[in-house]
Amino acid sequence: MRLLVVADIHGNRAALDTVREPHDACVCAGDIVDYGPEPAACVEWVRANAAYCVRGNHDHGAAQNVEIPGTGGFRYLTSVTRPHSVAALAPDQRRYLADLPTSRLFTRAGKRFLVVHATPRDPMDEYAPAEENFWRPRLAGLNVDYVIAGHTHQPYTLRVGGTLVVNPGSVGLSRDGDPRAAYAIIDGDEVQLKRVEYPIEDTIRAVEAATADATARQMLADIFRTGGMPTRWLRPGNGNGNGNGNGAH
Repeated sequence: MRLLVVADIHGNRAALDTVREPHDACVCAGDIVDYGPEPAACVEWVRANAAYCVRGNHDHGAAQNVEIPGTGGFRYLTSVTRPHSVAALAPDQRRYLADLPTSRLFTRAGKRFLVVHATPRDPMDEYAPAEENFWRPRLAGLNVDYVIAGHTHQPYTLRVGGTLVVNPGSVGLSRDGDPRAAYAIIDGDEVQLKRVEYPIEDTIRAVEAATADATARQMLADIFRTGGMPTRWLRPGNGNGNGNGNGAH
């Protein structure tokens, strides 16, 4: 059993296209769209390649055309890029996102897996750090070998009792200071957190063509190049602080 695990693609086709690991099945932990310039191509990739996929908060927002007001950080970027995501997706692609489950249980090679975008307690929105005390009550009563989650854009594995939490990080919009695309491989009992370089400037050129807002274009370019929100966007008074409310991860 060799599983390819991806999450938080965020419309970044150039990054997704560099993930070319051999695998028996692909698992997607959600957030296929928003922020990045090519949501439709990413939805089609997931439809064609992911045996198991769940709905992320951005997938839900784009499917339902939820407006996110925000003047700072990632909430601001969501508010600016969501109209493009909605317009770029065909009706059947938005319906695919809307129909994705918020959690998915499956068994492979005798191992039980639970897939959520965020946490079992709040599958689409709760931010989950790599902390045992945080995860222990959220895993109580779950008879699973693995929990696969995304949302944080921070790759990690964490053993809590008999369950291994696997967060592959973000394929398309890293926030841990490493701009490379992140994903995970589960091969038997071994988990590998992996990174791969991708043509970041191709993504930035596509953002410039797709995003009318000049501030959003520059913010996204900085994030793609650095793997995080640079401090120049965090200074008080510039209206672009790192807000992380609902719809922003």
